[in-house]
Amino acid sequence: MTKGSDTLAPAALLRQAQPCLWLNPQRQTALPTALPIAGGRIGLADTQAAAARLARFAPLLARLFPELEASGGVIESPLLPASGLPQTLGLAPGCLRIKADHLLPVAGSIKARGGMHEVLEFAESLALRHGLVTPQSGPDAYRALADPTARALFARYTVAVGSTGNLGLSIGVAASALGFRAVVHMSADAKEWKKERLRRRGVQVVEHVGDYEAAVAAGRAQAAGDPYSHFVDDERSLSLLLGYSAAALHLHGQLQQAGIAVDAAHPLFVYLPCGVGGAPAGITFGLRQVLGPHVHCFFAEPVQSPCFLLQMMAGQGAHPSVYDWGLSNRTEADGLAVPRASLPAAELMGPLLSGCFTVQDDDLFRQLVQVLDATGERIEPSAAAGLGGPAMLMESDAGRAWLAAQGLLAHLPQATHLVWTTGGLFVPDEEYQRFVQRGRSLAA
Repeated sequence: MTKGSDTLAPAALLRQAQPCLWLNPQRQTALPTALPIAGGRIGLADTQAAAARLARFAPLLARLFPELEASGGVIESPLLPASGLPQTLGLAPGCLRIKADHLLPVAGSIKARGGMHEVLEFAESLALRHGLVTPQSGPDAYRALADPTARALFARYTVAVGSTGNLGLSIGVAASALGFRAVVHMSADAKEWKKERLRRRGVQVVEHVGDYEAAVAAGRAQAAGDPYSHFVDDERSLSLLLGYSAAALHLHGQLQQAGIAVDAAHPLFVYLPCGVGGAPAGITFGLRQVLGPHVHCFFAEPVQSPCFLLQMMAGQGAHPSVYDWGLSNRTEADGLAVPRASLPAAELMGPLLSGCFTVQDDDLFRQLVQVLDATGERIEPSAAAGLGGPAMLMESDAGRAWLAAQGLLAHLPQATHLVWTTGGLFVPDEEYQRFVQRGRSLAA
């Protein structure tokens, strides 16, 4: 947090594109069994159903992707210790973990979770309708969805998405592997290497002059007139969000395996990079369902693209854009360059989210280098956004006051901080070295 920024309200700091912390006054400790979203309600059973779908398709995924053979088709990331990092972030040794979604196979980012789930849900609906599988089908029937009969069916359909990069990679790779025609509408700020990776997979890349919002709108409009086209709508999709939420079930097991308690005396703070909001909202929804009130989730956004923070401040009935606040929506964290938040995700987060904070691009590059030096892990700038969370929460006046009001100050020595990284596995060496060079220059 910049010097003196504690004296300014979040709104003033947002307009000045300065780092700030916003704390959610709507957060609830006790939750109903189902929460409202987009005219419906969802609960833990929906997260469990998404996880079960991913498990049903695991034999097929192991057949389609050689890199998944060892895991039996399970797409998951490790929970890593972060020795060396806590000191640089102002934390005590041993209290920091990295949920390493930058290592997720197939797509190389957090988008492998929701993106893969939605493509598989669409494929399953077609397979059920045409009798290729039944609700009672076992692994062999799902594995057979890579056979010519199923591929001929899938080839009749197009799966399309609008993306700044990582979701496009996830959807494009998964859809093309199953035999769908895959189309990715990409905004002007998408990285060139991500477009080329998609083209090498046989995915059609449609480039748009405008930003993320324009790419999504164009893809949505094109798909609307085609009954054989399924559009993955990052701004509205419940399937995406529930696919992300399934991560909470696996993380719960990883925490137990690592001997990390989450209870009143051992709070868990989770810091998640946020673009349009579906991925961090899905994960937060899952974590609150599984771990209860003692997990506190914070979304991290670039100072020029704080769309989710603005939406949470505005509340339901409004849909602000970062441009309305005089911000540029320009950031090196390409996956986070979004002008307006997902309304369903923001609605869902009302009682669940603890807060949001913003970060400057220069800090993303400094923290990217800190991660490399401390752990050897290679992440992209957007994946570093959560690393500023612990200091923002514990060293700012607003953060300390919130911790005191929540009764958390006394428990900080026993707390766990978890930074969720979101992408980086497939960043080309030349591009990554440019990140490192900039980070080291800034640190010097």
